[in-house]
Amino acid sequence: MERESSQNSWSLESPLIRAGEENRGSGENRRQILGEVKKQLRLAGPLMISGILQYCMHVISVMFVGHLGELALSGAAMATSFATVTGFSFLLGMASSLETLCGQSYGAKQYRMLGIHMQRAMFVLLIVSIPLAIISANTRSILIFLGQDRDISEEAGIYACFMIPSLFAYGLLMCLVRFLQTQNIVFPVMLCSGITTLLHILTCWVLVFKSGLGNKGAAVANAISYWINVLLLASYVRFSSSCSKTWTGFSKEALYEISIFLRLGIPSTVMVCLEWWSFEMMVLLSGLLPHPELETSVLSICLNTSSVIWMIPFGLSTAVSTRVSNELGAGHPVAARLAVRVVLMTAIAGGTLVASVLISMHNIWGYAYSSEIQVVKRIAAMMPIVAVSTFVDGLQCVLSGIARGCGWQKIGAFINLGSYYLVGIPSAILMSFVLHLGGKGLWLGIICALLVQLICLLLVTIRTNWEEEAKKARERVYGSGIPVDMAS
Repeated sequence: MERESSQNSWSLESPLIRAGEENRGSGENRRQILGEVKKQLRLAGPLMISGILQYCMHVISVMFVGHLGELALSGAAMATSFATVTGFSFLLGMASSLETLCGQSYGAKQYRMLGIHMQRAMFVLLIVSIPLAIISANTRSILIFLGQDRDISEEAGIYACFMIPSLFAYGLLMCLVRFLQTQNIVFPVMLCSGITTLLHILTCWVLVFKSGLGNKGAAVANAISYWINVLLLASYVRFSSSCSKTWTGFSKEALYEISIFLRLGIPSTVMVCLEWWSFEMMVLLSGLLPHPELETSVLSICLNTSSVIWMIPFGLSTAVSTRVSNELGAGHPVAARLAVRVVLMTAIAGGTLVASVLISMHNIWGYAYSSEIQVVKRIAAMMPIVAVSTFVDGLQCVLSGIARGCGWQKIGAFINLGSYYLVGIPSAILMSFVLHLGGKGLWLGIICALLVQLICLLLVTIRTNWEEEAKKARERVYGSGIPVDMAS
């Protein structure tokens, strides 16, 4: 690993400011920055589209169920939300650890290890899916115990039972996506997501309206579509020459040293779940406010809007995670630092544009969801707050991607715990129920959490010694026996 003596230690302000400083203002430095921008956008674009398409699958299912009546719609929405909190968030979090393990192995040219890491992750996620499936099977009883409406809970319980096969497919899908993403193979991921989403529309129509399954058909369609996506990506991995070095077949080695995966997988799960759960908790709290139907509807619309917009920084987040992990694994700390600088500038520019659009559309956005004047006016009042939250959330999202690329999941878990559960939710309760700000107070509480999360992640990133991170990445890839030619 090539190091310069002047780079052995870095002051508080240096890592994000001094990348490429020896060529500051030169044409070479500009080419490096433009080159990094192109690399990140080539990764981020398809990943954004893939994320939106996968998110749309659940939306499409709920839309089809909505034509069956209000009770069926409420049950499907409740079941989907419950499954997200108790199932999909766990699987996404655990699979996200592959962004570190596969990304750094790929950068270090230990190509065979990508297949080993993916198989190990798949094995663990299949095991984890079993208790998650048991929870889903008991959705009805759990919701009734939590005080939810019995009729809605009955419908949600039936829907959740038919969604159980989706859990097993989703875990495998997330592993395949991370395996390909960390190799900079993203177009096939987008293409397979597009094919799956188109087929999902047809599958939903047949199973919901033609098969007699009703709302249960939408849940079955979800499972079928996820498994189709898994089979498409697995076929690509098996037969494409692009993966010939990284997929060499099944190996018993994947069943050993599972602790290597769990050391990152568990904190990665905690990091993701703590954030997701806090947003779901805001929706639950809105039901305790005066005029709960109005507050819950408005908050759900705002949450849906921010979730779709979140796919933009999510694409950048996964792109920078790949770029940072690849460069650290390759022993290129300066390139990793440049990737961080570029993604932050991109996120600021993109976040500013999106926030401006939301603010300019605040008076008309509500009509996309409702024709009731009261709802439209309340959404108009909320949109400037939503615009601020999307800007801050976009920045913390890319910083979380940097954390995953470096392997800081444990740090991220502690930051999320403090941000959302020591600051965000208490602030939301204070502003909503004590200061009587209603739904605005809940959303302002989320902004407080996002700000704390952003500041903490930014401080960690600014203070990072990238040479040391590159060394840690090489040790993670090679263990204690780092080859001499790699360590020198």
